[in-house]
Amino acid sequence: MTTTNVLFEVGLEEMPARFMSDTEKQLHEKTIAWLASIRLKYDQLHTFITPRRFAVQIIGLETKQDDEEEEVKGPAVKIAKDEANNWTKAAIGFTKGQGKSVEDIYTKEVNGTEYIFVKKFTAGQSVDTLLPDFKSVILDLHFPKNMRWSNQTLRYIRPIKWLVALRDEQIIPFEITNVKTSNYTFGHRFLGGKTVITKPEQYEQLLNEQHVIVDSNKRQQKIVNEIKELEQQHNWVIPIDESLLEEVTHLVEYPTVFYGEFEKRFLDIPKEVLITSMKEHQRYFPVMNHTSELQPFFVAVRNGTNQHIEKVAKGNEKVLRARLQDAQFFYEEDQQLSIERNVQQLSKMVFQEQLGTIADKVNRVNKIAKIIARKLSLQDDVTQKVTRASEICKFDLVTNMVNEFTELQGVMGHKYALIFGEDKEVAQAIEEHYLPKSAKSELPKSLVGSVVSVADKLDTIIGCFTVGLIPSGSQDPYALRRQALGIVQIVKERNWDINISELIKEVQQLYIDFTTSDEMANIHEQLHTFFKQRAAYIMKEENIEQDVVEAVLAGKLEKFAFMIEKAHLLSEKRNDLSFKTKQEAFVRVLNLASKVSEEVDVDPQKFKNNEEKALFEKYQAIHTDYLKALTNKKASVAIELLSQLVTPINAFFDHTMVMDKDESIKMNRLALLSYISKDIKQFADLTEINWKQTHS
Repeated sequence: MTTTNVLFEVGLEEMPARFMSDTEKQLHEKTIAWLASIRLKYDQLHTFITPRRFAVQIIGLETKQDDEEEEVKGPAVKIAKDEANNWTKAAIGFTKGQGKSVEDIYTKEVNGTEYIFVKKFTAGQSVDTLLPDFKSVILDLHFPKNMRWSNQTLRYIRPIKWLVALRDEQIIPFEITNVKTSNYTFGHRFLGGKTVITKPEQYEQLLNEQHVIVDSNKRQQKIVNEIKELEQQHNWVIPIDESLLEEVTHLVEYPTVFYGEFEKRFLDIPKEVLITSMKEHQRYFPVMNHTSELQPFFVAVRNGTNQHIEKVAKGNEKVLRARLQDAQFFYEEDQQLSIERNVQQLSKMVFQEQLGTIADKVNRVNKIAKIIARKLSLQDDVTQKVTRASEICKFDLVTNMVNEFTELQGVMGHKYALIFGEDKEVAQAIEEHYLPKSAKSELPKSLVGSVVSVADKLDTIIGCFTVGLIPSGSQDPYALRRQALGIVQIVKERNWDINISELIKEVQQLYIDFTTSDEMANIHEQLHTFFKQRAAYIMKEENIEQDVVEAVLAGKLEKFAFMIEKAHLLSEKRNDLSFKTKQEAFVRVLNLASKVSEEVDVDPQKFKNNEEKALFEKYQAIHTDYLKALTNKKASVAIELLSQLVTPINAFFDHTMVMDKDESIKMNRLALLSYISKDIKQFADLTEINWKQTHS
């Protein structure tokens, strides 16, 4: 089979850097899927992307599809032939549909029934016929934001300026938005020009000569190497933020790293402000020494060569200087204010139209924090710090600095609180109450910060659910899923002995004016399910099986760290052959106890045999110690105590007819099983588990 080399390139106006990694990933996956769909094999496939283009290079592509001969099954013979043994309309229609005649029919037996078949031959098509359809791959790419231009109806990430489509030296014809394919591309906007591509395999080298590095991995590696060179030359430490590195990689076509400096006086500003200004606003890398102290330098990436790099550095220094002067002014002005004045100003900031102002939210957070402190039985001095931190946790939102650098909310609250003489733990909690900021980010380190963080997130979640702002699909504008996950993570990490379901119900009373009591009960169920879903996510992250997760989460959401411990223990037990008879006994109890619809007390006077009496006595013997083991979070001890019931349970079922004709005896026996069932369910609902025994 002969092969050919193919190149497709789409030239556009500059694309947003934040969309480019996903665009290249889509391009790679959709091209592979497209080649599979048209049955063409290849040796290599490369994708490229820069701000002004994305491209696919296919090396060693077969020039023709393989011919196909397939066996096509038709109707059963009894339908394909009539009583006179002639072909019916069904058989004739089938063969015509396959481009065959009844003379091509043969029969085969399938599962005891005879069917008619034909063999269908399909000649493989040439790449010249198939390749123009790559247009569908280009148009199938999707982006978070699209635009239209001129009088075109196509909505795309940016206007298409040129198209390259080559099979060896031959142009593959198609067009998009009146742009026809050609064999010429454009190099760097300022350092390159229009150039003809003669062979697809020379694409990368040719554009490199035009000062375009089309391989994003190579651009990124060039940036990293040059940063490392600067580190060695100046004995610096330049932390490389991965998200910033990815962004600057996608902002340039030919990167050159350089450095600049700023006045040392700006180092009096908190380093978080300087770093944020450099990274978020200017896309600069900060410079540290070997003791992690910020230095008066920055590292940036130019889209071009090192020609006149000194002038470029001076220009960037001028821009940064203006930024830092603003920051210095804001920092000094903010210190002229007071925490109390700022807290009062929060009444002018809307949190959510139905839920009121930020001041209203802070008031609720303060009340929730006190509820949590009470449930955790915190000491008075800690509770006082929780109270103060929750009262002022949002005061920095009205500062000039946070207004300019929104990323620094909490961070500046911490800084300013210390300047204004607040307790260190209170100041730290102001920053930490925003944590965690993502599923994988750090949690609050302090107890005070953890309490205020949970209180703040609970207020947002319960408030939003109360006024109907419930996440659906990918829509979650208030990041409620992330915040609920953060709450469960903190509860787990802190090993808090707290019932999240009961906490939610108590906190809901703060929103009584927003809804009716009937609606509140329904909202509570929704919130309970919502938090269980987040708890399930954390358990799955710990490689706990889905059915074990459901078993442990079947009851109340409490002692979450202990719930995870129980789940890990059950995961071990499900593969333990010696536990098989125990789980069978427990599940049998749970299934029968489910028939009890109302609470019934056990009456020992109604026992009719020794086995039910022995079971009740064993239950009474282990019950208190079992509950104590659960209270002390000793999962192994609890399961061993429960296991002592297995022998009397089996004896009970061997000698006792639970569903006795005498209603009172039947209900008494069911009540006994119900007692045991309640204890088992306090550990987990074992009926949810698929007991896979791996031992033979």
